[in-house]
Amino acid sequence: MFTDLVLASAHHVLVFLLAAIIATEAAMVRPGLSAAGVKRLSRIDAYYGAIAALVILVGVGRIVFGLKGWEAYIYNWAFWSKMAAFVAVGLLSARPTLQIRKWRMSADDEAFTVPTEEIAATRGFIIAQGAIFPLIPIFAATMVRYGY
Repeated sequence: MFTDLVLASAHHVLVFLLAAIIATEAAMVRPGLSAAGVKRLSRIDAYYGAIAALVILVGVGRIVFGLKGWEAYIYNWAFWSKMAAFVAVGLLSARPTLQIRKWRMSADDEAFTVPTEEIAATRGFIIAQGAIFPLIPIFAATMVRYGY
């Protein structure tokens, strides 16, 4: 029972951290993003990837070692809806990550500023992540109440 509590708590905290990182990236990716800002953004985006991986690992741990058992998840339509939302957010995060890496290579020049059109395109993907992300906890709550 304690293992289930620890896994559930860790999973929830990690998901909240992902939401905070998406919000942080949305706030940072704005016109006038400087080389110093790109360096900070690059570190934050690396944390995003690491935390997303931890969400997956802890989630798998919940399925395998949690009190409900894997059947409670595998046959639950809301679980698969939550997974689809998570995958959609993950796919939408790929383009900003690749763009941030490209900017990071140019950020060694302290005079570098990200071109406005690149900001707009990248910001659109981040905003899309933020729009879909709330479906994840909504489907999680649905799983508990109406999943069967």
